Amino acid sequence: MIVTDPRAFIEAMAMHSFAPDRAATARAAFLVSPAEFSLATESASDNLYMNLQDAPDPLRALAEHGELARKLAEDVPVISFPGDPAAPDGVFPNNAFATCPGRLIVGSMRHPVRRRETERADIRAWFGDLLGREIVDLSGADLTAELTGSLVIDRARGIGYCGLSERCDLAGARAMHDAFDLRLTFCFELAAGEYHTNVVLAILAGRAALIAESGFADPAAARAIATIYAGQVLWLQPGQKQAFAANAICLRPERVWMSAVAESALSASERQALKAWGFSIGAVGIGELEKAGGSLRCCVAEIF
Repeated sequence: MIVTDPRAFIEAMAMHSFAPDRAATARAAFLVSPAEFSLATESASDNLYMNLQDAPDPLRALAEHGELARKLAEDVPVISFPGDPAAPDGVFPNNAFATCPGRLIVGSMRHPVRRRETERADIRAWFGDLLGREIVDLSGADLTAELTGSLVIDRARGIGYCGLSERCDLAGARAMHDAFDLRLTFCFELAAGEYHTNVVLAILAGRAALIAESGFADPAAARAIATIYAGQVLWLQPGQKQAFAANAICLRPERVWMSAVAESALSASERQALKAWGFSIGAVGIGELEKAGGSLRCCVAEIF
């Protein structure tokens, strides 16, 4: 079922059972290391979180990425694929590749510089030939679908929250709904200037939500989502959104990972709320990587 209106979403939740009976967090994760890391002009054209004048240090970015992989491996096994110099900002594989049980899903990227990532034979072979996964390839379709950048998934309930923008159209949302075997997808417009849903919304192990209402074109969409996680929602301010506080992920049910900048943007009461809801916070300094317009969650492709 796909709905595009907040009231229809609330009605669907009331009429149907979407029990949290699926795995809420991933079994493993994979990353793609930076190689000759730099900012891509194409990517910056519709990503207001990037500043082409603020060039990253490639060696520092590589060191940050290595530490990120080491820290995340405290929670799940982590695989790092080598970077591709032809994809200078290709450290955000969750936009290009994603999984659900038995499948590797390949995204349909808006920018040619990102399409190079989806063509990688090594990642496709690792999942298809080695792990025996079905490959659902959206990359050649007449649609735009940047996977778990545009689609934030409550994996426990099988519900997708899809923000429509230049990086994802309605046809892409429909294709992802089928590819991820979702029970319900709620599509809504992102606010002007927002490119991905996962910088304005995070679902934490199916139990809580981080929501930046300013990132939604219609605040009613954000409030409709919040009803599912009543009592366990952090409402983030625009400055916190800009600091990537919503770009967070749980790789196991008891810990939420975010960047050090994002964690520092939370108030003491917000940190205490997360603790009360059963989450510790893992923070990793990735300031050089963040110059490419994404943060910690963007770097992580989950393996379910």
